[in-house]
Amino acid sequence: MDLLQEAKKRFVTELKAGQGERDLDLKSEVVVTRSLNPKEAIGDPKRDDFPLQRGKEHLMQASFKGALGQAYSSDAGDFHGSLEDVLALPLQSIFERAVLVASMNAVLRYLNLIGGTVHCKNVGPKECSLLLNHYLREKRVECVGLVGLQPAILEAMIKSVGPDRVIVSDLAEAGGECCGVRILDGMNSERIFEKFQLVFITGSTLVNGTIDDLRKTP
Repeated sequence: MDLLQEAKKRFVTELKAGQGERDLDLKSEVVVTRSLNPKEAIGDPKRDDFPLQRGKEHLMQASFKGALGQAYSSDAGDFHGSLEDVLALPLQSIFERAVLVASMNAVLRYLNLIGGTVHCKNVGPKECSLLLNHYLREKRVECVGLVGLQPAILEAMIKSVGPDRVIVSDLAEAGGECCGVRILDGMNSERIFEKFQLVFITGSTLVNGTIDDLRKTP
């Protein structure tokens, strides 16, 4: 069972547990999912190198009873249906997987089981990168890997350990360069795990399915 299927199974368990408390009806509860434009998704982060800004990826947002959940995806689109419809998706495409992930985030946020289901905006990415920089220095990390390009995070890693001690991989950006670091193919991330003990993995790997191969890396 791949990780998303496993997450879906656990999600259904939580739904069943919450049906009695919240009177959830899977057939009538509506989930609306759409892809946000860059301004809606991340506001103005004072930089223009996010893959989202260049059309390399999209941020899907699901709404459930006023609660929001998001998921990155290489495919854009809209979805409107019941929670039961979401759970019936065959998950054969990245779009369907993104709808499920965004919807799970929204529903679990509504049930107050998780937080942080909406991407940071404006100065948020910068603040996050500063926190990471502090963490890496505090833990005296000497080298670090990143699977899934996030420019602000990558920049923080480089400032902390130097460009020669950072490796990044990404499906959409493979072969390119960001912050002076060459980007490896996201389908071949074994080198990162072979070399580094600490690797940060973005949530997009759950949507595109590469997380499953990463879990098999010895």
